[in-house]
Amino acid sequence: MSTSTSEIGYQDIFKCSPAAILIIDIDAPYYTILDANDAYCNATNTQRCDMIGTSVFGSFPANPTDEVSHNIEMTHFSFQQAIQTKQSHTMYNYRYDIPIRGTNEFEERYWTTTNTPILDADGQVRYFIHSPANVTELYKLNQKEQAGIDALKNQRQQLYSSFMQAPLGICIISGGDLVVQMANDSYLELVGKSRAELEQQGIWDAVPEAAEAYAPVLNKVIETGEAFFAKEHEVTMIRKGRPERIFMDFVYEPISDVAGVNNAVMVIAIDVTDKVVARRRIEEAEERARLAIDAAEIGTFDFDPANDNIVTSDRFNAIFGFDGPRSRDEFRERMHKDDLALRQAAHARAPETGKIFYETRLIWPDESLHWIRVQADVYFNGTDKPYRMLGTVLDITEFKRLQQQKDDFISVASHELKTPMTSVKASMQLLERLVKTQPSSDKIPLFLDKANTNLTKMQHLVDALLNVSKIAAGQLALHKTDFVAAEMVNECCDHVRLMGTHELILSGDTQLQVHADKERIDQVVVNLVNNAVKYAPDSNKILFHIAQTGNMAKISVQDFGRGIPPEKLPHLFERYYRVDASGVQFSGLGLGLYISAEIIERHGGKIGVDSVVGEGSTFWFTLPLKSN
Repeated sequence: MSTSTSEIGYQDIFKCSPAAILIIDIDAPYYTILDANDAYCNATNTQRCDMIGTSVFGSFPANPTDEVSHNIEMTHFSFQQAIQTKQSHTMYNYRYDIPIRGTNEFEERYWTTTNTPILDADGQVRYFIHSPANVTELYKLNQKEQAGIDALKNQRQQLYSSFMQAPLGICIISGGDLVVQMANDSYLELVGKSRAELEQQGIWDAVPEAAEAYAPVLNKVIETGEAFFAKEHEVTMIRKGRPERIFMDFVYEPISDVAGVNNAVMVIAIDVTDKVVARRRIEEAEERARLAIDAAEIGTFDFDPANDNIVTSDRFNAIFGFDGPRSRDEFRERMHKDDLALRQAAHARAPETGKIFYETRLIWPDESLHWIRVQADVYFNGTDKPYRMLGTVLDITEFKRLQQQKDDFISVASHELKTPMTSVKASMQLLERLVKTQPSSDKIPLFLDKANTNLTKMQHLVDALLNVSKIAAGQLALHKTDFVAAEMVNECCDHVRLMGTHELILSGDTQLQVHADKERIDQVVVNLVNNAVKYAPDSNKILFHIAQTGNMAKISVQDFGRGIPPEKLPHLFERYYRVDASGVQFSGLGLGLYISAEIIERHGGKIGVDSVVGEGSTFWFTLPLKSN
């Protein structure tokens, strides 16, 4: 059996409507509730009987803890708008908390509410319908989404700020057209470009000076998806219109989309020019120091007393006679036992001076004696125990040898000068006595001759010393002329011929002319001839040979004496050196060959010796030929 619409009462429709509806009188400011349907009661956790005849704001007071929504004011405003305009007025997503019945607490709610006026036959508003929709869950969901969006925006803003303010240069380049999408200030400064010159420009159009070296690298990163790392790459950038060489650490990092396609490259770069330049300066300084140390043949060491660990240079090891690093004890064992007390005393003074200095002898496995000088700076950490020693070792064996030679020379010089002086004094005393007692004695000429001979010998010794002094001061003057070498040799050897003890034989090119100081070369030849007579007393022949060698003349003096041991040959032309170190068998200061070598070298020639023990020696020197 069907029911017509006329049989359905509107009261039933009102009550059963799924939309929450509240009918309110227009008696402001109370707005009395006239009726409420079930949906409204359910939405607001109320009962119809409790609301009918009460004020809306009495049934739904404001939440005292909600100080910001002003829901009473907003609701009152909406009611007035509906009454005054006679049109529906809607409030969206506004907060109006619902009292929890039986407590003093409220439940947070958000609503979208429409207030619709109901007019009478005269068109006047009699009451209005208040229809709220609970949108709390939706509102909170939207709030969460908005919060997420805001957080994402903030994060993006933070990332952008970090990107722009980063101390590293950062640039984003699109993978297809290689256009610069973004670049921070540090990158702009690095490449010397303004933002307008770089962003939205092709990277190699903006920075053409780097294209040749890095365009292939960038293309490979895009193709392979593999990052490229560069450390201290040198590149010339055009900055302010001028080329400038800089060093950079940088990386090309590919950026992929969700499909895994490399669609961009991020460039991260930093200018390390100052660091590289500073390091290179330090390296250059260290290299110069190393070269200076190597040139001075100084050994270095770094000793850690706490761990008894010593780090030594190759030269240090070689000075001690080792072919590689050794322990400190092994180095110490090479020191002469008699010098260990001196070493210990130097270490004992270190807490007061902060330094160590001493000289000691080393005994190598072949029993050879070597002298060293040890110097070190000692570092303490507030106690008398050192925590580090940095020092050097210098081989002073040659210095000690020369010092000993000098001491020997002084002794020999004193002896050589004292002997003729004593003889001259004795001769003069005898002459004085004879002149007074026997003025006509035939011995007077004999003593005069003896005195003159000794005075001449003293003059030669003094001349040798003066020549050494002039050589040392660079004042050995040369007066060069052209002369025949053979004639000079014959003239300077007359004193030997007059002795009658040796036969002088001259061979070779007797017409060869040289350009030199004849007096000085005469001095050289006389010294070589006198040495031949002195050191070959049992041989009665001295051979001279003159020959042309290239653009030089070579003059040789050969004797057939005892010869010179090979180990002494390298030292013959050194100052104070004497083949017979005892100074007893042969007289002289040991300066003749040194002076001769200096004279020849100042002429631009060379001097040398060839000798075989038991067969004799050949001394030779070269001089420039006469200029044409």
